[in-house]
Amino acid sequence: MARIRMCDVAEQIRGVSYKPEDVLDGPREDAVGIFRANNISDGIINFNDLVFVKRDKVLQKQMLRKGDILICASSGSKHLVGKAAQIEADCEYSFGAFCKVVRPQKINELFLGMYFQSDFYRRYISDISQGANINNIKNEHIDAIKLQRYSETEQVEIAKLLQKIITIIRLHKEQLIMLDELIKSRFVEMFGDPVYNPMEWPIKKLGDLSLQINSGNTPKGGEQVYVDEGITFFRSQNVWKDRLEMDDIAYIDEITHASMNRSSLKHGDILMTKTGRINTENSSLGRAALYMGEDDAANVNGHVYFIRLRAGVNNKFILRILVSDEYRDYIRSVCVGGIDKRQLNKDHIENFPIICPPESMTEEYIMFVEQIDKLKLTIQKSLKELETLKKSRMQEYFG
Repeated sequence: MARIRMCDVAEQIRGVSYKPEDVLDGPREDAVGIFRANNISDGIINFNDLVFVKRDKVLQKQMLRKGDILICASSGSKHLVGKAAQIEADCEYSFGAFCKVVRPQKINELFLGMYFQSDFYRRYISDISQGANINNIKNEHIDAIKLQRYSETEQVEIAKLLQKIITIIRLHKEQLIMLDELIKSRFVEMFGDPVYNPMEWPIKKLGDLSLQINSGNTPKGGEQVYVDEGITFFRSQNVWKDRLEMDDIAYIDEITHASMNRSSLKHGDILMTKTGRINTENSSLGRAALYMGEDDAANVNGHVYFIRLRAGVNNKFILRILVSDEYRDYIRSVCVGGIDKRQLNKDHIENFPIICPPESMTEEYIMFVEQIDKLKLTIQKSLKELETLKKSRMQEYFG
């Protein structure tokens, strides 16, 4: 199929440059809100942490319009470079100098917006920065993009189909968020704040509820000893809030595993990340999840703790405490280290205060959580199928 160049169908516009002293205290009549890279998330524009500058700092063409595609053009982190979101309506906002806008001109704007959400686009951005210290997208990088040529009618139909799939995906994600909020609100309703303990439940230290709390080790030879198949080896990037991610899992052989038998996992162990940053929503410090695999079939590295509870202690209830928003803030208050990297020491975890309501109440709550988890599993299965459909369609239309 014939292709068209991006420079023939769209214009690029640079963002607004401003100095720290140009930033206003907040919105006012003569001010314009400025979107930055942090306002682009999962293909959507958010309004978190906006800055405002005087209107005379912004050129008219730098005011955002419906259909504009806002791109993070420069960042200290390569994986953030290139993330994009489309402006869905005319608005009185502009964008900062580390971003740029691609403004559709001779092409259906929604169709072009879909391209910037495709894996094909993400691979292109990854390829141009591969092996080089390139953390910014230049005009020539965008101009060089070649799109498959479709008629105007075809562009509209393709855009409508992809938009429908993406809308359903977003609805599914919103449902999952709502179910998570339901779990949180039910916890607070039954037990209150697990840190301040307004219901005055008995308190025990996590160390007193545990048989063992330890971190793993980095195997001798580091990543060189990883194998294609073998014993599952969890690292901090695999431990998220109430879930274990297996996309980037490592494996070690039986001999390496045996040499690290002190951190061999048992079914029902709680895993918690030991180090990380704390100034992000998905902070890597103190994330916790349950290991539900077989005994001695997995191990952990030195950046992950495992918490092995005593018989009779409900590990699912303890996990709900550890992943609560209140406990996230508590963990951030007790950890040690610098701004960029903090650490939980073993004694921190041993001294975690754990509320101990009656067993009948904790079991009732966990039964409630398990019912919600069944609903979530159904939605997640459908979501995975939709993501696969979206990927295949994107490849067909833009690959």
